[in-house]
Amino acid sequence: MSPSHPVVVLGFDVGTSGSKGVLVTPEGTVLRRAVREHVVSRPHPGHVEMDAEVWWREFVSISDELLAEGDVEVAAIGVSGMGPSVVAADAVGEPVRPAILYGVDSRASAQIRELEDALGVDEILSTSGLALSSQAAGPKIMWALQQPGPSAHRTRRFFMPSSFLAHRLTGEYVLDLPSASQTAPFYDPATASWDPERCERFAPGVEWPALRMPGDAAGEVTEDAARHLTGISPGTPVATGTIDAWAEAVSVGADDVGDCMVMYGTSMFLIATTRESARSRTLWASAGLREETHALTGGTATSGAITSWLRDLTGSADHTTLIAEAERSGPGANGLLMLPYFAGERSPIMDPDARGAILGLTLSHTRGDLYRAALEAAAFSVRHHLEEMAAAGVTPERVVAVGGGIQGGLWPQIVSDVTGVAQEIPEHTVGAAYGVARMAARLVGLSDTADWNPRDHVVTPDPAAEGTYEELYASFRELYPSTKDLVHALARRVED
Repeated sequence: MSPSHPVVVLGFDVGTSGSKGVLVTPEGTVLRRAVREHVVSRPHPGHVEMDAEVWWREFVSISDELLAEGDVEVAAIGVSGMGPSVVAADAVGEPVRPAILYGVDSRASAQIRELEDALGVDEILSTSGLALSSQAAGPKIMWALQQPGPSAHRTRRFFMPSSFLAHRLTGEYVLDLPSASQTAPFYDPATASWDPERCERFAPGVEWPALRMPGDAAGEVTEDAARHLTGISPGTPVATGTIDAWAEAVSVGADDVGDCMVMYGTSMFLIATTRESARSRTLWASAGLREETHALTGGTATSGAITSWLRDLTGSADHTTLIAEAERSGPGANGLLMLPYFAGERSPIMDPDARGAILGLTLSHTRGDLYRAALEAAAFSVRHHLEEMAAAGVTPERVVAVGGGIQGGLWPQIVSDVTGVAQEIPEHTVGAAYGVARMAARLVGLSDTADWNPRDHVVTPDPAAEGTYEELYASFRELYPSTKDLVHALARRVED
């Protein structure tokens, strides 16, 4: 490649519904982007999985598309992906079964009980920083090891999407600290290392990856990997990536103490960065994205997924039409209240058997009302998360919104109205791929100024909506406990 070609970095992210790649200049300008859609598999109730080989094929396809013209030089690569997900692999890193996805997959409930019985709930929380739930990767690793058949006997390593791609590119077996911190009870946050006694006791025979800070060097592109790729040379540095939500925080510069990122996507996710570690039974502690920082995080199982379900169910051509109808519906959705637990729920209720509910339906309600109720339900969940953070001693000083759901402006406005919190909207909402591109730029010393992704505007709460949402939020908090037994019984009927 000619040295006269402009230098860029490549960022790539594996999401629940697709993969995205971007080429970015050292100043933060996105030159090109490409997307590949995919679907996850749900072979049994509570099982949500995917073939990890799809991620590598999509990386090859996207990088080929982005670099087909041969007019740029890739200085470094960054990778991220949905998580914490678990790819069980053999001794050379080849997957032995489909990847077990993040908190939307609740198959490891028996392993959670096994760990809690053996170690104690309080001990796990105090030593690992998070209570076990469907979000924790540790029980999923155990589940893979305990299954009958040859795949369990062959399992020697585990990956997350970002570390799987880094391994394919570099041959190195590494994992970033925020991802490792989600593998309770195997990771020890006090020492920022694996707990050897627990690893040997509950996951014997597993080789554990070397740990890195997000953005540190994972390795360099190998000759073998480069043969499959267009425009990427052997020796190209690859940054250790991270989970997509953490990469989203980097993409908007919301990774310093006092910052909180709210991600609007298929699910909602919040990351509040702190100086000291915080503990919560309803949220997840995490390593921070910068040295000497920590984070308190939380995430829903669904949010944007519900709006897509409504779009498909009602035959609407696009979200733009539904957003306009929801805007006309107005605060309170004409008397509708929704529980957004359509795939169980992660934080803060930690209930894989929770279910969605729509209360107050009449024959006069429209699809715009339903769509509005879904947006408001997600907003109520964000408020619930912020209140749980406050109970753990964490009150963000700055909130930044990111993700495809902020397009059009209605959803972040509803969240600000419900929570009473202002949100900064960045100029670029490219997402996690943009965040790991930024990590790649930092890795090789390219320009990474404070205005890589400057603030575009601020969404502030509308006082006129406060009274309506105060009443509805109180009802929202009452609805789940009052229907919990009923929906659990319904969930058992599906399983039976």
